[in-house]
Amino acid sequence: MVSQGIQITGIIMGAIGWLLDVVVCGLPMWKVSAFVGANIITAQTIWQGMWMNCVVQSTGQMQCKVYDSVLALPQDLQAARAMIVISILLGIFGVFMAIAGGKCTNCIEEEGSKSKVSIVSGVMFILSGLLCLIPVSWSANTIINNFYNPMLVESQRYELGAALYIGWAAATLLLMGGGLLCWNCPPKDEDLHYVAKSRFTPVKTASTSREYV
Repeated sequence: MVSQGIQITGIIMGAIGWLLDVVVCGLPMWKVSAFVGANIITAQTIWQGMWMNCVVQSTGQMQCKVYDSVLALPQDLQAARAMIVISILLGIFGVFMAIAGGKCTNCIEEEGSKSKVSIVSGVMFILSGLLCLIPVSWSANTIINNFYNPMLVESQRYELGAALYIGWAAATLLLMGGGLLCWNCPPKDEDLHYVAKSRFTPVKTASTSREYV
C-alpha cells in the first residue's frame, strides 16, 4: 500500500491544481492583443476570456464587459466554458473524497474501503485534469494558427494569455496528484493473511504419566 506521505502529496497537488483551475475559469486573460508589425498602438491592451473581455489602458484603468451572446463566441471558448466548469465540479468531489479516503482521517474505518475511495478520488482528479488540458490546448492552438494566418489583419492577432499557462500548470498538478492517489491499491493478500491467522490454533503438549512419578 502506498505510504501516507505519497497520499498526502497527491491530495495537496490535486487541491492546488483545483484552485488553479478555478483561477483559470475566472481570469479573462486567455487571449491578449499582440503588438506586431505596424500595430504600435500600445495605449490599450485587450484581454479576452471565457466570460468577458477587458480593455486595459496605459494609465492602469481597466474596463470589462460580459459577453452579450454565447453563440457569438469562438468554438474553442464555447467548449472551454463547459469543460472547465465540469473540471471544477469533478475537482471538488475529488478533494472531498481524497480527504475521506486519507489515512490520516477517520471518516472511513476499514482500510480496504479507504483505498477504494482514494482510487476513485484519483480518477476524478485525472478526469478533471484532462477536461482542463483539452480546452486550454485547443485555445492555444487556435491562437497560434490565427497569429500566423496571413488572411487576418494585424489588429486581429492575439497572443497566449497568462490563463493558458496557469491552465497547463493546473492540468499537470491534477494529473500527477490523481496518479499518486490511484497508486493506493489495497494489498491482495490481506484477506488470505487474515484467514490463515484466524485458523491458527496453538498446539497443546500432552502430559505423560512420567511427570507424576
